[in-house]
Amino acid sequence: MSTDPRLDRLAETAIRVGLGLAPGQELVMTAPVEALPLARLITEHAYKAGASLVTTLLSDDVSALARYKYGREESFDTASGWLFEGMAAAFRNNAARLAIVGDDPALLAGQNVEHVARANRARSRAYRPALELISSSAINWTIVAAATPAWARAVFPELPQEAAVAALWDAIFKASRVEGEDPVAAWAAHNAALATRRSMLNAKRFAALHFRGPGTDLKVGLADGHAWMGGSSQARNGITCNPNIPTEEVFTTPHMLRTEGHVVASKPLAYQGTVIRDIRVRFEEGRIVEAHASTGQEVLSRMIGTDEGARRLGEVALVPHANPIGQTGILFLNTLFDENAASHIALGQAYAQCFEDENLPEDELTRRGANRSLIHVDWMIGGAQTDLDGIRADGVAEPLMRAGAWVE
Repeated sequence: MSTDPRLDRLAETAIRVGLGLAPGQELVMTAPVEALPLARLITEHAYKAGASLVTTLLSDDVSALARYKYGREESFDTASGWLFEGMAAAFRNNAARLAIVGDDPALLAGQNVEHVARANRARSRAYRPALELISSSAINWTIVAAATPAWARAVFPELPQEAAVAALWDAIFKASRVEGEDPVAAWAAHNAALATRRSMLNAKRFAALHFRGPGTDLKVGLADGHAWMGGSSQARNGITCNPNIPTEEVFTTPHMLRTEGHVVASKPLAYQGTVIRDIRVRFEEGRIVEAHASTGQEVLSRMIGTDEGARRLGEVALVPHANPIGQTGILFLNTLFDENAASHIALGQAYAQCFEDENLPEDELTRRGANRSLIHVDWMIGGAQTDLDGIRADGVAEPLMRAGAWVE
């Protein structure tokens, strides 16, 4: 795979499109050990773009699993705060952030759910100072994917491992728009199309969105003074980046108190090493009051019990059903891809940049309805049977999507 020209184009796209890396800028990259060929190519393109230093932190699923098999009881409340403090310090000094994802979606299935929840909570608390700099777009950042054997086996269980990895790489390259000779131009055209869509939504100034479909009747009130985003955007350090490679969404911030109704997930959710299926929740005054799943119920319950904000929405995103990722028919079991296959909502932390006014203080964000939480978990609610209306401030509904397609 390291000789496939598409891998090099993905690495170049990560630096030029995903990050827009500036000369003299540092880069902090995280990656699974199986993604080393891609990480090395990204490092090469980073230095070609003028990076002053690239620091790569590697993770290993086998080592992560050993913690849950052999770790002492009290160890699950421990996190590498020193590491995350260092990352936050790097971001405050304008380092860019790049994550390569490719984790085994079922790595922790069968492990002690309480231990997993405690470890995730400890990590979220320790990571928060760094995450806030990312979620507020203080720096340029992006996420790309690498096909790892464990992930490929989960996506294509019917194929031999080598064929599964090859099939997953093909899907990643296609979704990431690097199959052609000029991915940078392809991304420029795609970003222009997303910009047109978000401009339309910003001009409409809807007060709420109303989703309807099988098992779903959900009204999502939008935050006061919200703004739609999607595709490329300028971080507060002045650098234009694409936070997700790939991306098909336009998104904004809901009001944390104004979601009402019930909704079912249109795809399973891979969360922290467990696959949660058939999520069904009901909201009252913005808060989940009932939550059910056919598998992963305990994990779901612990997730929304992380803190008060974990039961409220921090994002709503619109994706047409007829998009390149959705049309593959592949369940990727990875949020980077599955969230870009369908319209979705996210529980937890809101994005501070999704407002008309920039650099709002925390108390003003809260006053406008932005949610706060240790988590931000996207899950899919859209599909070919989903209708969507925009609700104006006067209560009049305007069709936005019918059967998962934009109303033009």
